[in-house]
Amino acid sequence: MTVVPYDPDWSRIFELVLNQISPVLSDIASEIEHVGSTSVPGLAAKPIVDVDVAVANRDDVYIAIRRLAGIGYIHEGDLGVEGREAFIPPIGLPQHHLYVCTVDNAEYERDILFRDYLRNHPEETKRYGELKLELAHQFPNDRVSYTTGKSDFVNEILKRAGWQRK
Repeated sequence: MTVVPYDPDWSRIFELVLNQISPVLSDIASEIEHVGSTSVPGLAAKPIVDVDVAVANRDDVYIAIRRLAGIGYIHEGDLGVEGREAFIPPIGLPQHHLYVCTVDNAEYERDILFRDYLRNHPEETKRYGELKLELAHQFPNDRVSYTTGKSDFVNEILKRAGWQRK
């Protein structure tokens, strides 16, 4: 597990991805958001930018799947997260995770709540970064234990941010 200190270049990578996908999705995308730890200034993270594309309805999800295929993205299915479609980026773009879902998708809502809470609470950002670095050191080859080790912190932040499980 590789977790590194915050890199301001992650914002540039998001902009690169945004410029790649916007031309084919701008008419159906309600939002295209930089999410995950790389979207929080000062937060240590696995160095892979996460991008969520939110659309109005499932029909638009299927349109997005077709259009993204046309620019080289490979659809991976939902990878176990119902209603959120994942994609492998085309060769030539920096490695990133791209997801498409509807605006009312629970995982999308969680991503935005968590990101925005951390952006507005630097003391929690610092604590979370320290926890992630510690867990990455403790479980360098065990993603499940790394993720499990973060779950209490993540759930507490989501609770503070007003997350209501659906």
